[in-house]
Amino acid sequence: MTTTRRDFLKTSAIVGGGLTLGIALPGAVSEATAAGTLHTPNAWVHIADNNTITLISARSEMGQGVYTSMPMLIAEELGVDIHKVKVEIAPVGDVYVNSLLGGQLTGGSTSVREAWEKLRVAGAQVRTMLISAAAQKWQVDPATLHVHDGSVIGPGGRKATYGALAEAAALLPVPKDVVLKDPKDFKIIGKPTKRLDTPGKVNGTAGYGIDVKLPGMVYASLEQCPVIGGKVVSFDASKAKGMPGVIDVVQIRDGVAVVADSYWRAKKAREALTVTWDEGPGAQIDNASMRDSIRNASDTPIPIKKTGDADAALKGAAKVLQAEYWSPLLAHATMEPQNFTADYRNGKCVVIGPAQFQQGTAGNVAAALGLKPEDVTVKTTFLGGGFGRRLEVDFAVQAAEISKAVGKPVKLLWSREDDTSHDFYRPMALHRMAGGLDASGNPVALTFQLTSQSVTQRAFGLPKGTLDPFMAEASVVGYAIPNMTQSLIEHNSGLRVGYWRSVSHALNAFANESFIDELAAAAGRDPYQYRLGLLSEQPRLANVLKLAAAKAGWGTPLPAGHHRGVALMEGYDTYMAQVVEISVKESEITVHKVAVAADLGHMVNPDTVHAQLESSIAFGLSSTLGSEITLEKGRVQQSNFHDYPVIRMFQMPKIDVTLVQSTEKPGGIGEPATALVGPAVANAFFAATGKRVRRLPLSADNIKSA
Repeated sequence: MTTTRRDFLKTSAIVGGGLTLGIALPGAVSEATAAGTLHTPNAWVHIADNNTITLISARSEMGQGVYTSMPMLIAEELGVDIHKVKVEIAPVGDVYVNSLLGGQLTGGSTSVREAWEKLRVAGAQVRTMLISAAAQKWQVDPATLHVHDGSVIGPGGRKATYGALAEAAALLPVPKDVVLKDPKDFKIIGKPTKRLDTPGKVNGTAGYGIDVKLPGMVYASLEQCPVIGGKVVSFDASKAKGMPGVIDVVQIRDGVAVVADSYWRAKKAREALTVTWDEGPGAQIDNASMRDSIRNASDTPIPIKKTGDADAALKGAAKVLQAEYWSPLLAHATMEPQNFTADYRNGKCVVIGPAQFQQGTAGNVAAALGLKPEDVTVKTTFLGGGFGRRLEVDFAVQAAEISKAVGKPVKLLWSREDDTSHDFYRPMALHRMAGGLDASGNPVALTFQLTSQSVTQRAFGLPKGTLDPFMAEASVVGYAIPNMTQSLIEHNSGLRVGYWRSVSHALNAFANESFIDELAAAAGRDPYQYRLGLLSEQPRLANVLKLAAAKAGWGTPLPAGHHRGVALMEGYDTYMAQVVEISVKESEITVHKVAVAADLGHMVNPDTVHAQLESSIAFGLSSTLGSEITLEKGRVQQSNFHDYPVIRMFQMPKIDVTLVQSTEKPGGIGEPATALVGPAVANAFFAATGKRVRRLPLSADNIKSA
């Protein structure tokens, strides 16, 4: 029997009534317009004469819901049911650059923020052009026409579908100034909407990178140096080449690839390789040496912000506190291991897979193969998790190099062990904090200094000594403290690093919110009331703090052995507070409840917002309670989920979400909740034990050694 689980799910779905939304494999607009002639009023909205409406999404779908929120923005302005809008991922193109990040990439909780006006304008442009085309056809004033359910409606009951008008509309000039719908008239935006890509993900028809199949395709498994950055000196593939199904064994820059007629055969033959490595300087790195390097860094501090004179205020303070906080190396741990499919032939290359950075994929593949970027076609599939890992393009380049070497389409698959041991890790970080209190316990000074690696220097060549804004996120607190200084030290401790969900928000919020808790304790004050008293100039932060505290029942009795902790932050234009409830038994922490209040301005899909908060909290709990990458002689010691634990279902707390209704511009929601879990749990642990743990994760070993 050859039926796969995916085939079974497809068959079951058809029996159950079919699919809600068909999503074509990215690339040229094809499936969505196969039955009609395509008309392209702009780069975002395509209408065919068979009334098919297609949104070209510039952002990758990796679980955050853009295949629903982006169509909602278009459908609102077009006046159509969202289910009538199909979605295809954009090809590489300058028009699809993320204006908030400077490249065609998905990350930084920017998808809705960046598209909020852009896609509404695109939809309004198309609507205006369709109305103009109908007005010309009927020789009437455009002001007498309106749109409804995919048609333009005119006087006397006249009606023309968008498909019937599309060809004429496409010939009209694109209007620069259009009238957007008033938010009070929204029928789609702001309404809880079920995700359109859920049916395909449930029934197995959604295409991930790991599902790609091409005619004549073969499979590759890549042996990489156990020390990241090491190079092949020599290898013996004689045993591997004699194993069943093996087609070839080739060396590329990152290692030795075994190519076979199935992934399993490629992987088993790879185990028979003998490779001699030049491990390079990375073999000298371990966690202790990295911490020493960071602690003793002599790099010049880079100022972030200065308010008043913190040094002078500290000297005159009635009480001064100092503390150091450590954050560990972390892996991304996407559920879908890294993979990409490449087809190199005749001086051109097509690469297909889960990408967060399409331009970077095309450019790096072209450079590796000696091609022009325009000779590389990037097709983006669904992503089985991204979290920043798929901003990197190493696995796409590897697939392309292997395809060129063997002259066949190749799917490269990493194992979970490959993925865990060859990540671009979230940097290790040290925060040095100092604060001064007056005689009444009020803070008069705060200093903050972060020492860590700059991902932007590694990834994009940021000149050394230049402020990396992605390191400074959430470094400046919103509290009314008259004298504050924030600075950072960009120090390379030797390991390759990458952007990780919430980027530096999680690092900086852990230090800031833990230290504010320390100031409150030193002042003998309630940590919630202490924070609230410092937010007179931050009404949105004060509001979410009150809401979260109320939902958590702050100040009311708890079950025996239960304790609460609080943390808050502004990040990605979203204002958020979390209150956690925990218990502790023999240095083991159980998180029972998380109350979260978020003000992210105007929401497109509150249902997705709710889901993103839950998933971000789960992600943050993993890094808070147990996840950590350690090295010995340059080798990552973790290999899979048994020793790099992520939160299990039985560990998941109850999450109580409060969303603030707002007409402010949209904020990002895919990441900020991740940042607040760590300090909230650490502060609850202090409330439970009187013991301050300043090093993540809050594992039993770190708790005992604190």
